[in-house]
Amino acid sequence: MAIDRKQNIIDAATKSFSLFGYKATTIEQVAKLANVGKGTIYTFFKSKEDLLDEIISSVIVEIKETAEHAMDPDRPFLENAHRALYRIAEFRKQHPLTIKLLQEIRDIGTPAVQEVMKRLDRAIIAFIREKIDNAIKKGEIRNCDSEITAFLMLKMYIALNFDWEKEHEPLPKEKIAELFELYFLKGLSK
Repeated sequence: MAIDRKQNIIDAATKSFSLFGYKATTIEQVAKLANVGKGTIYTFFKSKEDLLDEIISSVIVEIKETAEHAMDPDRPFLENAHRALYRIAEFRKQHPLTIKLLQEIRDIGTPAVQEVMKRLDRAIIAFIREKIDNAIKKGEIRNCDSEITAFLMLKMYIALNFDWEKEHEPLPKEKIAELFELYFLKGLSK
């Protein structure tokens, strides 16, 4: 029963954060959506920030699963890197919560939201870094600083999927893969 209430609170908060943003969401709204008393929320979470942190933890798991699902162990690292990064970028672009939180950072700069989105990026970079380290061990790519490489890979995909579209036509998946290979991965290929 307590697990159901906690999950109801998480679901209600996710919905409210997705619709109104973190700053505009109140614990009262979450309680009303979850059909619980405000005190019940504080039984499970110390603050609205803790609630957001719990939700982002679930989003991180979801993103990693999405990326893993896109990868094929029989395919080369370069192809899997593109497939996983493309899915991560698409997830960020389509998930209602990440869309709203990124808008809130851009428009308001809410510190708590900035922190959870940094945490999200750090988790994605750690995931990519692990894949790079494995590719280095297998001899698929040459030795490199895997953390910097993971950071650059993620930022390139974000730039091609989000920043480019602000002033240009969106790039198709194939063009992004071609650019990724041309400008980035050929330098790592053996």
